[in-house]
Amino acid sequence: MSKKILIINTGGTLSAVMKKNGLIPGLSIHDMQKELQMVSGDTDIEIEDFCSLDSANIFPEDWSALARRISDCRNDYDGIVVIHGTDTLAYTSSMLSFMLRNIGIPVVITGSQLSITDPVADAMENCRCAIHMAASQIPGVFVAFNRKVMLGCRASKVRSLSFDAFESINYPNIATISSLGMKIDTAAVPDRTGIFKLTDTYSDKVCMIKMFPGIHRNFIESIAELGYKGLYIEAYGIGGMPFVKHDFIGALEKLIKGGMTVVVGTQCRYEGTKMDVYETGKRAIEIGALEAHDMTGEAALTKLMWILGMTDDITEIRDYYSINIAGEMKL
Repeated sequence: MSKKILIINTGGTLSAVMKKNGLIPGLSIHDMQKELQMVSGDTDIEIEDFCSLDSANIFPEDWSALARRISDCRNDYDGIVVIHGTDTLAYTSSMLSFMLRNIGIPVVITGSQLSITDPVADAMENCRCAIHMAASQIPGVFVAFNRKVMLGCRASKVRSLSFDAFESINYPNIATISSLGMKIDTAAVPDRTGIFKLTDTYSDKVCMIKMFPGIHRNFIESIAELGYKGLYIEAYGIGGMPFVKHDFIGALEKLIKGGMTVVVGTQCRYEGTKMDVYETGKRAIEIGALEAHDMTGEAALTKLMWILGMTDDITEIRDYYSINIAGEMKL
């Protein structure tokens, strides 16, 4: 019996057309139906438009609405494919990994670097990969791109122009496509840890900053004054931040004592933080900062938004952040 797959279009380059001011999403899912049927094989696809946005215009409320739509129809399909722009795709796939944790079907996000209307585009191949992963009966949230499938909370856009735009960070690919077909690494698929429960709340009072030599502590003090509840910092190396000439860590301590949740990650793409090695990292842990370990920046930020949307309790926030929820980090 053929698998029943829902394809949800949110826009992005895959559906783009050229207009006076440049490329914009312009094709509806029905405009792309012929191409999608060509790559769907023996699966039975249904299609619908969710929105038609360049992914730079995707915001947290869109994640929440998309998660609800997927939750509402999850029992009617064997798998779901989401077509999405590449620029914020990894943020969406990370947040959906948390909002839809323990979902019992494959949810596969894909997009392209060229419009499906272009004869040399990567769009058809990415859709083919996504559709067949959605038919795999492997539950979870995934990203399909350039003949590979990545865990949704481990994918990150690492190239701006190449077809090989995404990589799985600090984690093996879930599947690869070669002349041997699609080979799924079942050992890399995180186990479901409980029943599915939609958790589509989030906090938009979260800020992300990148350390640079010369950053002043006044900057983070202003973040607290603006009412932010969470701060994710891309620190140096394995989690270093200044405390001598400008006592940045001392300023963070005041924020944490005032109730803000501070998470420290790294600017380095690979291998993550290890904040128990240098004095700079140890000082941050001692004042109550949380460690992002080997999470992507996209996962670290969306996880913080998701947790702060569920609870204001400091102990609960720390407990949630310190556990691996969807395969996003290795402790």
